[in-house]
Amino acid sequence: MSGFVNQKKFSGDTPYSLMFGPDICGTDTKKLHVILSYQGQNYPIKKDLQCETDKLTHFYTFILRPDATYSVLVDNRERDSGSMYTDWDILPPRKIKAVDAKKPADWDMREYIDDPNDIKPEGYDSIPKEIPDPKAKKPADWDEDESGLWRAPKVPNPVYKGPWRRKRVKNPNYKGKWKTPWIDNPEFEDDPDLYVLKPIKYVGIEVWQVKAGSVFDNILICDEPEYAKKVAEEVFANREAEKEAFEEAEKKRKAQEEEEAQRAREEGEKRRRERGHDRRYRDRHRDKYRKHRDWDDYDHDEL
Repeated sequence: MSGFVNQKKFSGDTPYSLMFGPDICGTDTKKLHVILSYQGQNYPIKKDLQCETDKLTHFYTFILRPDATYSVLVDNRERDSGSMYTDWDILPPRKIKAVDAKKPADWDMREYIDDPNDIKPEGYDSIPKEIPDPKAKKPADWDEDESGLWRAPKVPNPVYKGPWRRKRVKNPNYKGKWKTPWIDNPEFEDDPDLYVLKPIKYVGIEVWQVKAGSVFDNILICDEPEYAKKVAEEVFANREAEKEAFEEAEKKRKAQEEEEAQRAREEGEKRRRERGHDRRYRDRHRDKYRKHRDWDDYDHDEL
């Protein structure tokens, strides 16, 4: 953010030059924001960049160059790159499609054509589709007086190749599929200072979270990518130690959770046994009471 920021009224609506960093919300939102400010308006990158979602330290780097090209690095490895001209809708596009253009009348889109030099063989049309079966034999009991003259059944003619067609050859006049041409956009006006951000004096961190644990540190703004890379390498010098410590802490946490779950299961089982003992006592007492009533009724009848 620039030096014109009123820190006492800092909020999500405070103007900024660049918003860059991870955004994790629930299970659906896991994106990496790259929002640039230009002439008082904010423009988010059109690409869907994903951030890291584990609980280890990660280093996010955004490099913006004087030719308006950029690179996004995660843990010193390039995650994406491109140009401000194409990946943000800051300026109108340099080129647009010529919507009024029409395909030329002589534009040949046929990749293959019939071979004009191919000639149909003489007698090709006289080749029958079917011929009498040369292996068929007239039955010995065939009666021509009753059944007429015997004729061998028809079978497909192996010489017959179907209707004659010219061979297909590459079309020497083929120009490919016609596409609407691109032309210069009359509304495009270049800004050689497109990459220039407002003077940066402050860094603001916007945090919306439902559980603690996020730590923000090692924020660097400089004009030397190699220096930024070196700083990131220094931060990750103890990456393996951090990973080992995290895995050890996770083991302890899981062991504690399992211990608490086991204790809860034992307490539940104890309560179930106690409820079962009380129920058996009540059942015995009820049976004894019923037996006593039965004897009282018998004695009354005898009297």
